[in-house]
Amino acid sequence: MAVVLRLARLGKHKSPVYRIVAADKQAKRDGRFLEVVGTYNTLNNPARITLKEDLVKKWMEAGAKPTLVVRSIIKRTIPGFVEAREEHQLKKTQAARKARKARAAKSKKK
Repeated sequence: MAVVLRLARLGKHKSPVYRIVAADKQAKRDGRFLEVVGTYNTLNNPARITLKEDLVKKWMEAGAKPTLVVRSIIKRTIPGFVEAREEHQLKKTQAARKARKARAAKSKKK
């Protein structure tokens, strides 16, 4: 099951309020979700954002991928968290590429 952090719409007509939820990728936008991790109210100026940081970190460490909007909300609310995760992933990828190239060069020498 692929889990994503995304927005689920609530509220009346022309008065949207969003929940930030952890949900199965194939579930409907406003359908089943696993857990509510925050809210996002766009009607306030500036927008009111509440996030449960521990739940966001738990789901992202478990492999949940945030949508672009949720990613930007997390970047505003928890500075440095998303960047650190992406930098760590980039370093892992680069190390794997380097190891793969070394194995390929070693096998060509034989």
